[in-house]
Amino acid sequence: MIAPSGPFDKGGFDEGLARLGQRYRMSHRPDIGAQHGYLAGQDDRRAAELLEALEDPDVDGIVAARGGYGATRILHRIPLASITAARKLLVGFSDVTALHALWALAGVRSVHGPMLATLGRGEPHLVQRWVEAVEGALPAIGLLKGWGRGRAVGPLVGGNLSVLAALLGTPYFPPLAGAILFLEDVNEPPYRVDRMLTSLSSAGALEGIAGVLLGQFTHVEQAHVLEVLRERLGDRVPVASGLAAGHVPDNLELHLGAPLQIDVSEGHASVTFLESSVAPKVGDGVP
Repeated sequence: MIAPSGPFDKGGFDEGLARLGQRYRMSHRPDIGAQHGYLAGQDDRRAAELLEALEDPDVDGIVAARGGYGATRILHRIPLASITAARKLLVGFSDVTALHALWALAGVRSVHGPMLATLGRGEPHLVQRWVEAVEGALPAIGLLKGWGRGRAVGPLVGGNLSVLAALLGTPYFPPLAGAILFLEDVNEPPYRVDRMLTSLSSAGALEGIAGVLLGQFTHVEQAHVLEVLRERLGDRVPVASGLAAGHVPDNLELHLGAPLQIDVSEGHASVTFLESSVAPKVGDGVP
């Protein structure tokens, strides 16, 4: 367990530890509950915590306590070589999008999904779904709304639109050429969504994408945001929208870095994961 961004609710954290502790050996630094303003401790603490998790041979997966803000402040302290060598599963969303970008640059898959404090207060069936996802299960997505035409296949990359826009022009922006771009956000009105998409487009970041998967844009007028998304993204690539992923209670776990297929026809989009983010371990009987 790590806290790379903001401080978390201790009650939810403890409940999450207890729930996941029924299946996994859980570990965290004793100072994980530190607080420095809107951060879960100073940058040195949060960066050291992540590096220790990467280097610890007893750690198989790294789960964030919560999002907030702060992950972008420690990106320069985490060598890509450490991520590539460790090949450990990272789980989180929102501000953890910045770490997912590092994992993508390092060529390691990860899971966009609920974090520990949320799992502590979540419905039991959602916790069970999370466990299945981090152990390799593929989500059943089914039909969504769609526009554009045809079929696209590529690794799923992305996460929170605000964080991705903040990474633009830095060495930490994830590789999007040939990828399916996933986007979600919270508390971002239409004009700000427009501004961020315009920045991505003007920088050429959207030119090579194969398709787009849209999650939820919450605490705003969804219809107006969808109009902006449709206008700014256009119809040159297949786009699937309305996925229950992002800042929603039923935040579907998504396998980032794994190949995803989008097939758009007559205003509908079928979305199918072709692989998981979870690498099989020796002895699993999987080639």
